[in-house]
Amino acid sequence: MSLKHAVLGLLADSPASGYDLMKLFNASLSNVWPATQSQVYGELTKLTTAGLAEVAAHGPRGRKEYAITDDGLAELRHWLVEVEPTGHPRHDGLLRIFFLGLVTPLEAQTYLLHQAERAARAHAELEHLDETAQWDEDMISVHGRIALEYGLRMSAFQEEWARWAAEEVTGAKARRASELARRRHEPGRPQDESGQERAGRTAGD
Repeated sequence: MSLKHAVLGLLADSPASGYDLMKLFNASLSNVWPATQSQVYGELTKLTTAGLAEVAAHGPRGRKEYAITDDGLAELRHWLVEVEPTGHPRHDGLLRIFFLGLVTPLEAQTYLLHQAERAARAHAELEHLDETAQWDEDMISVHGRIALEYGLRMSAFQEEWARWAAEEVTGAKARRASELARRRHEPGRPQDESGQERAGRTAGD
């Protein structure tokens, strides 16, 4: 997803001014694609220059209302059905899991329980949004509720997984692995000894 397509999507739902678009972003898209006012206004200028949007009306105090053009709608539809989502292949939180053996089991457990609490708070915030939002029958509302369900399910899963992992890192197998990893970095321990340890484990596997 890009900011360009987010703005085009909102304009496809209804013509809007830059101010209106910011309100819509904050009410509907901010959880999946946050944007600042300068970014939105800058994107409107780019879209207008490219012929994907146009100024449909002028109001008081220089207010401009923008609408999507036929070319803009064609670009939006192309992106929706023909462009593969990129996603985020990097995950800082999961990367750390591989190296939690370098800290004590208690420290590893504390980190994971903190992640569980973060997920629980995110889930509670989404539940509050679900309960207080004025869901109606327009496109952004109907499909926005579908997107919100993804967040609800994902945050619930993340909390469940983090609490499970917090138990795993204090188990006997994880403790042994952590002890070996931390022992290699004890002060005064010869580096070649830790290398022999690894070689011995490889030979025994």
